[in-house]
Amino acid sequence: MGAALLDFFFPPQCLICRGEVGAQGSLCGECWGNIRFISAPFCAICGLAFDYSAGEGALCGECLTERPPFTKARAVFRYDEHSRALVTQLKYADQAHLARSFGGWLATSGRELIEASEVIVPVPLHYWRFVGRRYNQSALLAYALAKHCALPVLPDGLSRIRPTKPQASLSKAQRKDNVKNAFVVPQRHGPRLGGKSVLLVDDVQTTSATLTECSHALLKGGVAQVQVLTLSRKF
Repeated sequence: MGAALLDFFFPPQCLICRGEVGAQGSLCGECWGNIRFISAPFCAICGLAFDYSAGEGALCGECLTERPPFTKARAVFRYDEHSRALVTQLKYADQAHLARSFGGWLATSGRELIEASEVIVPVPLHYWRFVGRRYNQSALLAYALAKHCALPVLPDGLSRIRPTKPQASLSKAQRKDNVKNAFVVPQRHGPRLGGKSVLLVDDVQTTSATLTECSHALLKGGVAQVQVLTLSRKF
């Protein structure tokens, strides 16, 4: 009854175009059709989408040249002109409630990673950026995902120990330098994470610089392996 009343006074709207939809937290048919959800074939490690199948276990050029520290990375959808609004509304427009809608999507795309993990850790914000934004979008996604699986969330399992520039305006090399040694596992969490398989959650995977540095920090802190799950990925 409560849900019916809510829908009556606040009719469900598409998360992107704000058109009328059948249920809260969903997309209209047109917007759903425009979202490019990522599915096989893709790189067995980093999840980079392939135009055609290269065989089971195939790797992209970058992973063949230098394997990343994480075991596997997967993303729900491509970050492009159609999906950008979903990410930016969550990240910059105070639309924190959107994370609830993404939990099921993350659980579906990351099923294999969830089965191989024991605890969820979000990519952290630096203290001052957290104060300015008032929430960590990656932590919101982590908690939304946890409602669809049996994994606990350790929101401060990683700490960003120094401020970094926004990655969006930097080149690939600059992104790598920008986040180098910026993360650490707090000493108090060493025993809780030691020997565990961690599922690292973030909103966007671009060059993987942040995810790579976070993975290095987790492994240095005693984690056995790191799986990476993001809401979107730029190609």
